[in-house]
Amino acid sequence: MEDNNTKELKLKDYNQIWTKFCFLDESGSLDPKTAPYFTVGLIKCSQHYYLYSKLLYERNKRNFHDEMKFNKLSRLNIDFAKFAIESFLDTRSIYFYSYTLDKAGNYFKRKFSSDPWNAYEQISIRLAEAALSHNEILILLADHVTTPKDIRYEVSVKRKINNKADRLAMAGVCRFDSKGNDLIQVVDLFIGAINYDLKMCTEIVGKGDKYKKEMVVFIKENIGIKDFMDGFRSRKFNIFVDKDIKQRLPLKYKND
Repeated sequence: MEDNNTKELKLKDYNQIWTKFCFLDESGSLDPKTAPYFTVGLIKCSQHYYLYSKLLYERNKRNFHDEMKFNKLSRLNIDFAKFAIESFLDTRSIYFYSYTLDKAGNYFKRKFSSDPWNAYEQISIRLAEAALSHNEILILLADHVTTPKDIRYEVSVKRKINNKADRLAMAGVCRFDSKGNDLIQVVDLFIGAINYDLKMCTEIVGKGDKYKKEMVVFIKENIGIKDFMDGFRSRKFNIFVDKDIKQRLPLKYKND
């Protein structure tokens, strides 16, 4: 992450300040019994309408108006989901960040006290910090997740990021239903694929779902990796995977 204090931002320097939009989603139930891996993903861009308008045009052209969700991939929607991934990859100045935890792992227990809500908030902050450059102010749009009444996600994330950066780094945080936003849905496709690939690597899923596997292979081939077990970094991607997940690898793969 770049040093956010390299230059003190002034209102008079508005033409040198980038206002970046971040779209955030999570994949994997917060209950470790039903889903062992929890991934939070974030897309950062300055001109979100380039990707949004392309997807909207294609939706109208195909008369396709369903929500894109990795867990609902089927014969009827996988082609459009692939188009969305290709459109993201073809869009300039757009970036993807993600962080995956093993909810049964030692790090999750030690760092987050096995508290999924604390993990969700702290990972959101880490991703925003990783995405933040010294001349940027972020606006975070996140998928709505029903949280306990004492959780003040929007307030906490904004305050903690601004305090860490010692400046206005996060202008605001808003959560709403992802059904109304294609960019959050694109995040869902990526993080769903990451989780599913990890579950295949650790043999949590057996034969697997045909269309989910097809999407996983499609994404990996397009970004050029074998699997997500070691994470992945490139100019466009910053994907972090908790090393505790490797402890779940079948013995036959651990020495590869």
